[in-house]
Amino acid sequence: MGRNSAIILLSSVAALVVLGLIMLSSTSVWSEEMRGAADPYILVKKQMLWLLLGSLGAWALSLFDYGKLQEAWPYLLGGACLLLTFCYVPALNEVRNGEARWIRFPGFPVIQPSEIAKPIVILSLAAWFARYQAEAKTFYRGFLIPGVILGVPAVLILFEKDLGTTLVLGVVGMAVLFVAGTRIWLLLLTGGTAVMGLWTFIQQDPIRLRRITAFMNMDDPEVRMGDGWHTFRALEAFSNGGVFGTGLGYGAEKHGALPFAHTDFIFAALGEELGLVSTLVTVSAFVLIAIAGLAISLYAREFFGKILAAGVTMVIVVPGVLNMGVVTGSLPVTGLPLPFLSYGGSSLVFTMCSVGLLMSIHRRAVFEDVAEMSHTKERKFALKL
Repeated sequence: MGRNSAIILLSSVAALVVLGLIMLSSTSVWSEEMRGAADPYILVKKQMLWLLLGSLGAWALSLFDYGKLQEAWPYLLGGACLLLTFCYVPALNEVRNGEARWIRFPGFPVIQPSEIAKPIVILSLAAWFARYQAEAKTFYRGFLIPGVILGVPAVLILFEKDLGTTLVLGVVGMAVLFVAGTRIWLLLLTGGTAVMGLWTFIQQDPIRLRRITAFMNMDDPEVRMGDGWHTFRALEAFSNGGVFGTGLGYGAEKHGALPFAHTDFIFAALGEELGLVSTLVTVSAFVLIAIAGLAISLYAREFFGKILAAGVTMVIVVPGVLNMGVVTGSLPVTGLPLPFLSYGGSSLVFTMCSVGLLMSIHRRAVFEDVAEMSHTKERKFALKL
């Protein structure tokens, strides 16, 4: 499994990317932002450009020795936090649906700094614990400072009103601390405090509070026609698709009924047009990515690579799990894209770069072959006295 993990990883990513481009060509044409556009497939072309850039970045990182990043983590983390603060600058930020998670520099495309920050925060935690591995059980270097490394970017993302990315970063970061050896009771205490803090934050935000309320009352017809509309239409899309789907391009929900059919709810459009089979392929691909990434982590040449590979794998897989949970009505609506499938340049480029990091770790991993015992015709007997 160790040597073949790269093939499994790349094959799964390729399958998801192809499915994403197919569904984007089917859904983006009917999106609200494409109404009256001269080229109805402009979003598909942009996504292919982002895919090219992400693939080049992944290829470059796969050739780069990831170990050299271990000493550069303070500068990378500082740069990521600086980009996150730009989301609070009115001249630079771009607000969509009440969320200020995007920035635009003159002459450059819109980017989402939180997508950059996720792998950098994991890299920073891995580098810290690689240096202070023997002190992982201590309060100061095993919990407090790693908590600051994780907490500062998470708080910056939270107050952009990007609750979904904050949740992903928090879950993955706490998992990295657990794997690195931080005391469990400190993690449980922090997790409980974070949950109470998030609940307080949600109560102060009427939109998110209504989403939670709608999630808990989806049987109410009024909720389905109101705040639960996204989830209700997504479930209708799955129902329409059945096992084999209505056929590519023949989905009904994307024609205005299902909002964000080419971004956050592309998994529902996939289920409607290509059926249960395609959704199971998607789920299986994420499962294989998780298995391959953890296998790479096990065979990494040093502690830094092991923590980095495990964290980067979770950065890829956890958003996918949460997105599919939202679309299937298992979780409240959070606004997270589905990695590799949803339209979005920042998500695609930096997720592909995360795959490149995994490949870099795999290229330098140490695979030990277990020598087979030789078989002879000799017979040995043991006498029990």
